[in-house]
Amino acid sequence: MASALHQPPDETTTRLALAARAGDLVALDNFIRALHLDVRRYVTYLSADPQSADDLTQETFLRALKSLHRFEARSSARTWLLSIARRTVADHLRHQASRPRISDHDWQLAAEQAQPRNLPGFDDGIALTDLLDKLPTDRREVFVLTQLAGLPYAEAATHLGCPTGTIRSRVARARSTLANLVTAA
Repeated sequence: MASALHQPPDETTTRLALAARAGDLVALDNFIRALHLDVRRYVTYLSADPQSADDLTQETFLRALKSLHRFEARSSARTWLLSIARRTVADHLRHQASRPRISDHDWQLAAEQAQPRNLPGFDDGIALTDLLDKLPTDRREVFVLTQLAGLPYAEAATHLGCPTGTIRSRVARARSTLANLVTAA
């Protein structure tokens, strides 16, 4: 899987998506591998439900595969796929809102019991998640898209339907808030 620092360029993932649309199974596999981590991170933070992240990621890719024949590269494949991820999470949240919920205490206990604790970086990941949860939704979303998923500001702006300057402002405010939270801790 590609990390945020070693992601394939958007042109590469877009070429892979177009080749996959034409029936190239190797390109399809490489497309999924190239963007899997970005999609998983994005749905995890949008849904605020790490337990559902794998299912939401899988559902995102299933929807993308069903729609691949309509992909025309008007935006990058990454932007297109993250738009599908956003709609997938929105559908999931609407569905969840219509169902009875377990109490917060039960959910937290279940989540803690499901996570292996002896993994390197586990506590740092939990700390980052806790800090990100304290950001307003609009700032958290752009921070995750640009800083964790590595989406360029212009593409994040296209994806979210707002000006690039708004993205820059939200990222700057998110960084400032996170720095203050870390200093206060």
